[in-house]
Amino acid sequence: MDASTRPTILLLPGLTGTSKESYILHMIHLSEELGYRCVVFNNRGVAGENLLTPRTYCCANTEDLETVIHHVHSLYPSAPFLAAGVSMGGMLLLNYLGKIGPKTPLKAAATFSVGWNTFACTESLEKPLNWLLFNYYLTTCLQSSVNKHRHMFVKQIDMDHVMKAKSIREFDTRFTSVMFGYRTIDDYYTDASPNRRLKSVRIPVLCLNSVDDVFSPSHAIPIETAKQNPNVALVLTSYGGHIGFLEGIWPRQSTYMDRVFKQFVQAMVEHGHELSNM
Repeated sequence: MDASTRPTILLLPGLTGTSKESYILHMIHLSEELGYRCVVFNNRGVAGENLLTPRTYCCANTEDLETVIHHVHSLYPSAPFLAAGVSMGGMLLLNYLGKIGPKTPLKAAATFSVGWNTFACTESLEKPLNWLLFNYYLTTCLQSSVNKHRHMFVKQIDMDHVMKAKSIREFDTRFTSVMFGYRTIDDYYTDASPNRRLKSVRIPVLCLNSVDDVFSPSHAIPIETAKQNPNVALVLTSYGGHIGFLEGIWPRQSTYMDRVFKQFVQAMVEHGHELSNM
């Protein structure tokens, strides 16, 4: 392919994820099979990078993503430009699309295992078994990621209090909501929930969720809102967990999520222009 028109796929990892996550590497491999170019959006302070300013990231703040999308598009303005976000990366992507509407240079997007309602997500993760299996571990990962840059935050945040958090909600109350200037944790969680902005999405978006995902309980998936937006296709599976979607008796190869990703981006690149005629 001509480098100037080679399709570009922007990939957004999950909450504490980086460009080295297996699901991201799978998407890169599948994109390369199609001949597409990949860019991975690593959030501030992850993947071994040091913070240069006292600021991190959250799924409600889309400024960094807007900057990356503008930069990549300026490098290859003639290339079809698509994006795919996983878990928190998908929440960030949907919040961006809902805010910017038709003004995005992205031609299409896909999301996987998105938490649609942040209140419902945290409530599900605070159930005893889910707290034991997932919540506490993720909280320690978040604490570890900010503790590496502790010296950057000590003037604005009580880091000792942050390091005593026992859940994601406590961490967000003590760190994330303070970092981004929200008055309360409820204000932050309201702004972070992509279900509020789904009706404003103006490009083709495919959203894959499993109804047995403890990070995104089925009752909070915005099925009716998706039905009302012709740009949105919501795909729900009975099983798949969170970023799982494993297939077969001995699932060592590609997952259902991988297949959906590859088929969707290829269809959008090769036939996306036909949607406007439907």
